[in-house]
Amino acid sequence: MKQALLVIDAQQELIEGNEEEKCVFQKEKLIEHINLVINKAVESESLVVFIRDKDVAEGKGEGFQIHRDIKVPTGAEIFDKEATNSFYGTPLLNYLTEEKVEHLVVMGCKTEHCVDTAVRMATVNRFDVTLVQDGHSTTDSSTLSAEQIIGHHNDILDGHYNVDHFSDVRRAQDDLFQPRHDDYR
Repeated sequence: MKQALLVIDAQQELIEGNEEEKCVFQKEKLIEHINLVINKAVESESLVVFIRDKDVAEGKGEGFQIHRDIKVPTGAEIFDKEATNSFYGTPLLNYLTEEKVEHLVVMGCKTEHCVDTAVRMATVNRFDVTLVQDGHSTTDSSTLSAEQIIGHHNDILDGHYNVDHFSDVRRAQDDLFQPRHDDYR
């Protein structure tokens, strides 16, 4: 089975924050876990895809780039998006379909926006998804802390399904590229 790691909006300014936005919750742990899972993807010969949001740092400069501490592997694909949905207006779906990917491992920022949307859209588009429980982050909202938002999404997306395809939530240390979806069908 062909697999891909999808790292969403792990961009310098989004993770570190700026004069208007705080940094994401537990940014060091997020970067550590992204690098851990990138290594697992490379070892398992899975594809690695980064998505960058053009709204971050106005789509330019160092702030727009993938965070400087994330080890981007040779051969990784990078797609830019203008919407919350990583599949909208990007070549992502065509790329994954042409590569015959069946399973996506998803991580990145921000939990309640682009990560949540990617998990749900991937299941609609016939991919099984593993969301990395400790591999996505966000900032506090006006009503919930970042930690509460992350915990809530880990809970509601674990087992989220669209008939034949669904999401599983697992920790970065788990064997993410040995998916468990068939155990639950």
